[in-house]
Amino acid sequence: MYAAIVFFPILGAVIAGLFGRIIGARTSEIITTGLLFAAAALSVYAFYDVALQGHAAIVQVLPWIHSGTFAVDWAVRVDTLTAVMLVVVTGVSSLVHLYSIGYMAEDPHRPRFFAYLSLFTFAMLMLVTANNFLQLFFGWEGVGLASYLLIGFWYQKPSANAAAIKAFVVNRVGDFGFALGIFGVWYVFKTLDFDAVFAAAPAMAGKCFIFAGHSVDILTTLCLLLFIGAMGKSAQLGLHTWLPDAMEGPTPVSALIHAATMVTAGVFLVCRCSSLFQLAPHAAEFVTFIGATTAFFAASVGLFQNDIKRVIAYSTCSQLGYMFAAAGVAAYNAAMFHLFTHAFFKALLFLSAGAVIHSMHHEQDMRKMGGLWKAIPFTWAMMLIGNLALTGVGIPYLGIGLAGFYSKDAIINATYGGHNGMAMYAFTLLILAAGMTSFYSWRQFLMTFHGRYRGLDHQHLSHSDGHAHDEPLEDDGHGHEDHHAPKLDEIHESPLVMLVPLALLAMGAVFAGMGFFHYFVGEGAHEFWRTALFVGGTEEEHLPVWVELAPLTVTIIGFAIAYYFYILHPDEPRKLAARRGLLYLFLYNKWYFDEIYDFLFVKPAFMIGRFLWKKGDGMVIDGLGPDGISARVLDAARGAVRLQTGYVYHYALAMLLGVVALATWFIAAGGGL
Repeated sequence: MYAAIVFFPILGAVIAGLFGRIIGARTSEIITTGLLFAAAALSVYAFYDVALQGHAAIVQVLPWIHSGTFAVDWAVRVDTLTAVMLVVVTGVSSLVHLYSIGYMAEDPHRPRFFAYLSLFTFAMLMLVTANNFLQLFFGWEGVGLASYLLIGFWYQKPSANAAAIKAFVVNRVGDFGFALGIFGVWYVFKTLDFDAVFAAAPAMAGKCFIFAGHSVDILTTLCLLLFIGAMGKSAQLGLHTWLPDAMEGPTPVSALIHAATMVTAGVFLVCRCSSLFQLAPHAAEFVTFIGATTAFFAASVGLFQNDIKRVIAYSTCSQLGYMFAAAGVAAYNAAMFHLFTHAFFKALLFLSAGAVIHSMHHEQDMRKMGGLWKAIPFTWAMMLIGNLALTGVGIPYLGIGLAGFYSKDAIINATYGGHNGMAMYAFTLLILAAGMTSFYSWRQFLMTFHGRYRGLDHQHLSHSDGHAHDEPLEDDGHGHEDHHAPKLDEIHESPLVMLVPLALLAMGAVFAGMGFFHYFVGEGAHEFWRTALFVGGTEEEHLPVWVELAPLTVTIIGFAIAYYFYILHPDEPRKLAARRGLLYLFLYNKWYFDEIYDFLFVKPAFMIGRFLWKKGDGMVIDGLGPDGISARVLDAARGAVRLQTGYVYHYALAMLLGVVALATWFIAAGGGL
């Protein structure tokens, strides 16, 4: 059964990818979606049997690599941590498949799209069911490849190709550190099997080895290297720049990558290796620092974005920071709880945004929206539920709220009670990030659904430089050249096949926190997680009242500010943007990370590449090698050709010169004539 969960998606990918043109787009959609729903149903049973009943298992699939003392088998590991990820991955992926049937209905390459989706899901399932580091790395790289294919699916768009390459290259930076970490694990422990490594780790605590010419703590170094890989996949500060650009892919891809699958791989890795991080407190502090800083950074950037999908993308980056901050203070169960609830409401938000974009004829600029709640009330309700869950609306002490209320508050409380040196730093930044999350979420919601409809009066839009520019018309991948928004009476709800997944995800966004709080972070946490990850004390600490009320307070403040600017005084944001304030430009331009990287890395790399191409390869290698030799041969040939003029007196002169030269040689040699 567990092997079937993993291999159903790759079966669908093979069928749709190799035989899609033969069986047709509709059959490809049905087969891939049906197999994903079958995998999701089996995952629900696995969650019940493994997580709730405690029947963990390791299923051997086949021998893989045996070379000397190095032995790695392909096995499916299903414990509570895996069971949670199986439900999240297959659940969201199956609903994304169903949603895509409606969203991609006009696309001529649907079999290829569904093959890529299923391939992506297979790679993610390989990752979460891995029983050793090498198998995990196999799934890790498979996810990277599939994300490249999905982000660049509309390859006719140069921006989509650039975004796919950017995602691939930036992830390779993190993966280099991850690979070094795996090499280090083998070097130290002589095995890559999780159980063997985690069992031997306590004996290595406090010991050092030589790395890069320095004596360093073994476990701290290994954990930092593994975390670098997690930073790339989960788009943490410094390796986050690929995430917003990934919005160039179709909206279902955004939901799949950013909600429950690829970006959560890093969180899963840290939680899987919780036994190592518990023995490396300095590495844990670094994880806390990066997570909290990323949560604050991404929330600040999301404040002034105008693309509806980019706002949600930065929200994802911020929420991943929350998860890492929790893992850094040893609240791994709280990190996984937020991963679990976040999958529902973030997929809901992305797919709801896709429904808005679909209804708006593929327009994504929120400045061209407004007043849509009358035209698409169901989508309005779904986006409302997603926003309430994301902002963590709930009533402290009574324990009543949506999914994000339970998981996000658990993380904030864990950082307040954390014992590492970065815990209070994380607590402060996460509170600030919660307030900014509320503002940008409600700003997005109010700009999209409330106020007056602005779709027909934005011929010129004010950009970050404060000047008006004509909006460029781009091909959206569906063959539409014109992105001008439709008239309000032309906007209608998306088809039922797109709305049903929204309703199912909304149920998760409402009830997932309430229903699973006891198991993930409550009194039943130890029995629920068992040995899958480290679980600290779950007793309810007596937190100060202000700590309990702080998240709700900043959430209300964020909503009030958004309501003031975008409902009561809708002209004020435009005036503030036109002033080109330094803070606005700094945040609108994403802290200038892209510009800094372009100056430090991209342009020098291109300069070096051009020099090596023109000078090294062109002048030296080709000039002295094949091009030089061929040029000399051609020169000799041209010289020989000049001797063949066709005139008899030229040939007579040559013969005379030959006779004279021969005679001279004989005389000079002393032979006479």
